[in-house]
Amino acid sequence: MAAVESLVVIGAGHAAGQLVACLAQDGFAGAITLVGDEPHPPYQRPPLSKKFLAGEMDADRLYLKPAAFYDKYGAKLLLGRRVTRIDRQARTAVLEDGSQLEYSALVIATGSRPRRLALPGAELDGVFYLRGIDDVMTIRGRFAAGKSLVVVGGGYIGLELAAVAVRQGLRVSVLEQAPRLMARGVGAIVSRFYERLHREEGVVLHTGAAVLGFEGRNAVEHVVCGNDRVVADIVVIGAGAVPNVELAQEAGLTVENGIVVNERCLTGDPAIYAIGDCTNQFHPLFDRRLRFESVHNALEQARMVAAAICGRALPAIQVPWFWSDQYDVKLQMAGLPDKHTESVVRGNPDHGRCFSVFYLADGALIAVEAVNRAADFMMSKVLIAERAHVDRAKLADERVAVKDSRLV
Repeated sequence: MAAVESLVVIGAGHAAGQLVACLAQDGFAGAITLVGDEPHPPYQRPPLSKKFLAGEMDADRLYLKPAAFYDKYGAKLLLGRRVTRIDRQARTAVLEDGSQLEYSALVIATGSRPRRLALPGAELDGVFYLRGIDDVMTIRGRFAAGKSLVVVGGGYIGLELAAVAVRQGLRVSVLEQAPRLMARGVGAIVSRFYERLHREEGVVLHTGAAVLGFEGRNAVEHVVCGNDRVVADIVVIGAGAVPNVELAQEAGLTVENGIVVNERCLTGDPAIYAIGDCTNQFHPLFDRRLRFESVHNALEQARMVAAAICGRALPAIQVPWFWSDQYDVKLQMAGLPDKHTESVVRGNPDHGRCFSVFYLADGALIAVEAVNRAADFMMSKVLIAERAHVDRAKLADERVAVKDSRLV
């Protein structure tokens, strides 16, 4: 690919912000334009459902870089704006007002959006989704001790929100359609632990709960769940996320559960890259294509594209990892457990708040879920990357360091 003179980035989220930072570090001399539909410069999303929601972090601390950073490195921010079309032949990104941005390279970093529920009453006042800063500000403004909050969805974001709300004196109920919490993200042992954790903290949990709609006169008053009606002053829906792939699809790029990219995050068009939640990329460690909704993946793909644009060697694809903070508990996960053949537990998940679950496939460590065990998590990432075979007895023995479970 020829030297990039003008780079346009569609999306101004975490991946886009990291891309600009990497390009600045590499001395990229071309023009950069970031187009974001929110009025905010690139910021961190993970604290939204944690410290920012709790009022323990100001919005300024969410921003990846101050405004002066973008000015210094010649990156133009077009905020509160939206790209409606990509003209691949003319190499332009068309904005909603009809103006066009010419590019020699384009990066699609459109992320994902909350999955919306097409249910009766879903548009009532008091029913919210949590995705951005403005969402959290609105939800936080409704919090008051004694109010009833119903969280629809027992995934990471919903449970993090529940943890913050119950500590602020709200009466919190979580309605999860699956038979267990965080079913798409963790194993059954960790799910059971989080059910115990939230109940100990005062959250009312309903699993296997199918939400049928929302009722209220001028605002939401009840959530209809089967034959029950759950009282609600506030409802937050966390029913998963949908990748924002429409622009790519309309431009004729290949989309299969995300925008399909190669090892350089390049699409089928040699001038268009894609990074972050909206992408589907082959992962050599797992020998298949995957779409991740994680900060780690967004940051790593931003580094890949910066390296490709600046002609550097590509960084190696790393073991995927993720985390969730709920109450005084930090869950850290690495790898993918879906193809495991056995699991090993270190510690007691039925008592206290500290244990790890290791997932093995034919004797090799492929994933870990560590609850308040940072050392187990860190060492497991190394062993997973090595495809290391481990001694099950040593892995389960808390007297033996995880690194010493490796079979020579």
